[in-house]
Amino acid sequence: MKNVITYINSNNNRYISELKDFLRIPSISITLKHKKDMIKSADFVAKKLKEAGIQKVKVIKTKGNPLVYAEWLGAPGKPTVLIYGHYDVQPVDPLELWDTPPFDPTVKNGKIYARGATDDKGQIFMHIKSVEAFLKTAGKLPLNIKFVIEGEEEIGSRNLQNFVNKNSKLLKCDAILISDTALFGPGIPTITYGLRGIAYMEIEVTGPNRDLHSGTFGGAVANPINILAGMISKLMNKDGHITIPGFYDDVIKITKSEKENIKKLKFSEKNYAKTLGVKELKGEKTYSTLERTWIRPTLDCNGIIGGFTDKGAKTVIPSKVTAKISMRLVPNQDPIKIAKLFTKYIKQITPKSVTVKVNDLHGGYPIVVSLNDKATIAASKAIARAFGKKTVFMREGGSIPIVITFAKKLKASPVLMGLGLNTENLHSPNEHFNLNHFHLGILSSAFFFDEFSK
Repeated sequence: MKNVITYINSNNNRYISELKDFLRIPSISITLKHKKDMIKSADFVAKKLKEAGIQKVKVIKTKGNPLVYAEWLGAPGKPTVLIYGHYDVQPVDPLELWDTPPFDPTVKNGKIYARGATDDKGQIFMHIKSVEAFLKTAGKLPLNIKFVIEGEEEIGSRNLQNFVNKNSKLLKCDAILISDTALFGPGIPTITYGLRGIAYMEIEVTGPNRDLHSGTFGGAVANPINILAGMISKLMNKDGHITIPGFYDDVIKITKSEKENIKKLKFSEKNYAKTLGVKELKGEKTYSTLERTWIRPTLDCNGIIGGFTDKGAKTVIPSKVTAKISMRLVPNQDPIKIAKLFTKYIKQITPKSVTVKVNDLHGGYPIVVSLNDKATIAASKAIARAFGKKTVFMREGGSIPIVITFAKKLKASPVLMGLGLNTENLHSPNEHFNLNHFHLGILSSAFFFDEFSK
């Protein structure tokens, strides 16, 4: 390991330079406008895997964006680790809130600013560089490695889901290493053992057959924006409890041991609120903030589209308005069931003055991993070695839909070893990644290969 560590430490500047090249590619998956950029990004990943020393690398076409698959199977008798990540990124809007251009990577105060820096280009790049360190120094790895890197994580991973379902033999492994989560705090080695699932819905409310003058027609017809706002307000009561009938039927209550683990983390709600720039936190009554974000299901309106939204004034009653609603789910909630319950309830509370259409955009299942799993134990030792501190364990409020598919189809345990921070503006303007964590992540990856190989 000594030569591997020396290689990683001595090549840090080059790693950052190459990461900048990766971040310059505007691989936004939600729009066809960036289709060429998606291909360019996949080709970049494949190139870097080959340069790392992996000979078997493929860019695989799908109905959407390409997958990148690679493997190094030169350690017979040793475990196989599948490394997952994604090269697609979120849109950059609102552009005016960025301090520097989102696809012109800028280093300031030890952090690299760019869209995709922490979610997930910087984090997947750590593992590519870790593999490179072994192959360039020892000519081999201590275990077998497979990579599958997609370009559709931000839009539901549907083509990867299909690929995994059809290629379980190709992807067979003993553990799935994923770095798309966060550290509990700066400089704190962390293993995430749970992810919430998601049900993402769209409500479309239609009133009159065209936009109307609000002076001439106001008071005569229902305004779809007003109606939709009222419907959204009925999805949750004053105590933060979701009102959809049957929504909580399958929710597993928090255990005593998990409550004790949360207390050990010494989370400051006051500092949390201060960091977010709010005077007070709000959520489901009787639960702590970490319980609300990790262990309880939630419902949020993510956007409303309709009417006049440009500068100035226009007196209009819109014909149509749309809302995006996401629900974060916990074990044992089923996103398909929740989507049906949501649709049924929305139709029940829709007044006759408008019509409603509900679309199920995508969903993902929640997952909790045993802390006694061998791969999780190896990862906790590895990240502690890199950071020089004891590892803490936490759940994550977000969702990675493909994780449960990997676990079920490949019958292997996910290892969620994220190196980002939830304060790094992922999905927001001025996304960034702490470059010290980037470096420690490469070391953590290398130590994990060493620990799990034993």
